[in-house]
Amino acid sequence: MDNENTICAVATGRGGAIGVVRVSGRDAVTITDRIFRPSGSNKATLAERDAYTVTYGHIYDDNGETVDDVLVSLFRAPHSYTGEDSTEISCHGSEYILQRVLRLLIDNGCRMAEPGEFTRRALLNGKMDLSQAEAVADLIASSTEATHRLAMNQMRGAFSRELSALRDKLLRLTSLLELELDFSDHEELEFADRTELDNAAGQIETVISRLVKSFSLGNAIKNGVPVAIVGETNAGKSTLLNALVGEDRAIVSDIHGTTRDVIEDTVNIAGTTFRFIDTAGIRDTSDTIERLGIDRTFKKISQAEIVLWLIDAADNTSKTNELAEKIAPLCNGKQLIIVYNKADIATHTPHAASCGMPESTRSISISAKQGTNLDELKQLLVNAAGIPEISSSDIVVTNLRHYEALARALEDIRRVRQGLADALPSDLVAQDLRDCLGHLAEITGGEITSEETLQNIFKHFCIGK
Repeated sequence: MDNENTICAVATGRGGAIGVVRVSGRDAVTITDRIFRPSGSNKATLAERDAYTVTYGHIYDDNGETVDDVLVSLFRAPHSYTGEDSTEISCHGSEYILQRVLRLLIDNGCRMAEPGEFTRRALLNGKMDLSQAEAVADLIASSTEATHRLAMNQMRGAFSRELSALRDKLLRLTSLLELELDFSDHEELEFADRTELDNAAGQIETVISRLVKSFSLGNAIKNGVPVAIVGETNAGKSTLLNALVGEDRAIVSDIHGTTRDVIEDTVNIAGTTFRFIDTAGIRDTSDTIERLGIDRTFKKISQAEIVLWLIDAADNTSKTNELAEKIAPLCNGKQLIIVYNKADIATHTPHAASCGMPESTRSISISAKQGTNLDELKQLLVNAAGIPEISSSDIVVTNLRHYEALARALEDIRRVRQGLADALPSDLVAQDLRDCLGHLAEITGGEITSEETLQNIFKHFCIGK
């Protein structure tokens, strides 16, 4: 990206009554002045006006014809979102008007912004660090109160401050050890008591470990709690999926083996996002394609947090106990809910063997087709998810890149502690400390952040942000 250019883009979604065109860069004010004329008695140009003012006027094309009545907000460096001179043109939300304004800006010296370029400039100009920049995208994509709150916490710097505190402690430890290296010809000198070093490293390990463990919760909040819907063929798995998501996402048929691949969809239940996974029915089959689908079923069970085992309560030949031997071993450490479906036509309720099932296993009778007890099933799902209330001070890792960097930092600090316990030379311990610092720096965008990393992050942003 060429940060010397002045960029522009529509910063609002299409179809609204009002649209905003954002302009940022060295010539943002000058270029906007070329197409904008203020109304009223004060004819001062934008360049002559104070920052943080809003001016009413008109956008004119090259022929002097009015394009639209607008409001222009003025921001001056470094006190703007990007840290550069910026304007925001609020006009009517017509796609035609927005494109006319963009074309006029480009004809007068702007270029179209690339995805995430405004936020990237904010990062490069020191308005935020990399973890805060990533939180901007999470905030835009937030769909629940919990995801919104976590994104806001991160964007406001709570996560960055936690990492900064860790960095300060690590720098102190590194400084003490490297001071010893400067006097390596005096082997008897120790500037850092090894017990105190280990205690400090232990505190750092505790914090990093807590952040690493929080990713499981953060990933569930951000991407949805994975719920695998499993069972025999024709147990009603696809019917249940359709009932839970409120639309026909999966084909429903009386023919066995209809679902041969994994079908996923998300739904918000009582503020918690669930990612439901409809899987191929489990049975003995010689069909190669269906067999592949069943193999994927078992894989999805291992990846799920919650397993909904659907049993056809109207099927007298249901092989529940036989199936339990296959499902139970995969449910260790997971929440299992046994769902007896077709309760509206069942003459009896088959019971799955309890042997080997998780202690937290719950069961319920429903009719996915009639909607009987679906609300009760949804409440069981919410209880099984166990998503806690997120406060404004909670720090929960939701980003896979952050998790991977923290996991490596955790390995580093554990090597530090092991090195201290084994009385390794100071230079070896200091290297592990530097590695730990480096991995934490990857999160906030330290000097080792590569251009490839930045490109990968910002390509997922929307244009105009």
